[in-house]
Amino acid sequence: MALSSLCLPLSGVAQTKEIRVLVANHPYGDLLKSAIPEFENATGIKVNVESLQEGQLATKLTTEFATRSSSVDVFMTRPLQDGKLFYKNGWLEPIADYDFSDYPKNIMRIATFGAKPYIVPLVTEWAVLYYRKDLFKEAGIKVPTNFTELEAAAGKLNSDGVAGFAARGKGAAAVTQLASYVFNYGGQYLDKGVAVFDAKPAVEAIRYYGKLLGNYGPKGVVSMSWENIMPLFQAGKLAMWTDGSVFYGSIVDPAKTQVAAENVGIAKFPAGPKMDAPSIVPSWGLSIAKQSKNKDLAARFLDWATSKDLASRGMLANITMARSSVWEDKEILARINPELVETRAYAAKHGTPLDRPYMSAVGEARDLIGELVIESINTKGASTRLDSLAKEKARQVNEILQDTGEYGQ
Repeated sequence: MALSSLCLPLSGVAQTKEIRVLVANHPYGDLLKSAIPEFENATGIKVNVESLQEGQLATKLTTEFATRSSSVDVFMTRPLQDGKLFYKNGWLEPIADYDFSDYPKNIMRIATFGAKPYIVPLVTEWAVLYYRKDLFKEAGIKVPTNFTELEAAAGKLNSDGVAGFAARGKGAAAVTQLASYVFNYGGQYLDKGVAVFDAKPAVEAIRYYGKLLGNYGPKGVVSMSWENIMPLFQAGKLAMWTDGSVFYGSIVDPAKTQVAAENVGIAKFPAGPKMDAPSIVPSWGLSIAKQSKNKDLAARFLDWATSKDLASRGMLANITMARSSVWEDKEILARINPELVETRAYAAKHGTPLDRPYMSAVGEARDLIGELVIESINTKGASTRLDSLAKEKARQVNEILQDTGEYGQ
């Protein structure tokens, strides 16, 4: 799908020059909506676009596809959350004649099934450490590069007014951020379709995560996801926060934060005792519906919507795009924090392209692992029942994998 073909006349589509596109209420979804008139003017294709919250989007697509009543042609999707289920159910059209060489090989693993790509990655995010430069300078300590230093810094920076460390603690929501700790301890959630988060490396990671948050996290952290933690950082009440790179723009936006941008640092996720392979994931992608009756038109829209031009615009709007070339464009890089660029370069080369159990029933698995996170936080990592609880939850996840026919796959 060469971009130069965008304005060529269509053949064999005498009447049908209209498509239906579903996007998420996401910064890139907003960018697409605002740019669609350009596509319509260049091609004569009418785009009927609908924008929904991510959960509503997945539900709507699932309902329409399952009942075979869908008129959707192109849609935004979360590859790790919905990709495997949609592929298994035959709802995705394989993407042919597209140049995927501009995307990191590790994230393309998540967009590919049976050696064929079904999703074009749009946006990536990777695990990073946000920190307060001014507080580190006052304390006379360096930015932590490993878990030992992270714990020491959290203890030194913790006070009544400022929590030394924060990360998601709200059960299922915490699983995607716990993942990088599990990987860096040498563990995994699943291995060849079998739950292994009850093995020693993963349990040690869960204990460490709970120890940090239980001792140095903000009060009530077991009820907090990113929506609750980010305002605390913006209010100057956190010294450090590990989460996705996607939030950098918001925490330095002067209209949203009380912390001066020059006091906000973003660093590579700290190395663990065994590994240094934090998560990097395609958080959003674009796909063509298998049920689409307008696949040629849909392919042209997908080609345009995932183009380097749109990706460049996304980067300048503080959206961390998936294309590698926009991270090498000197004009773009001149307007982006070099620390963000450095963390992305490392993750793109060495990162793990997962941040949750990679299975179709991922929501159920996240709920089960989330119970371990809460247990660990509430006991500051010292729970005497964490090992046995992990074995029980792993058994339940394996039962789910067996029910869905994915066990051992």
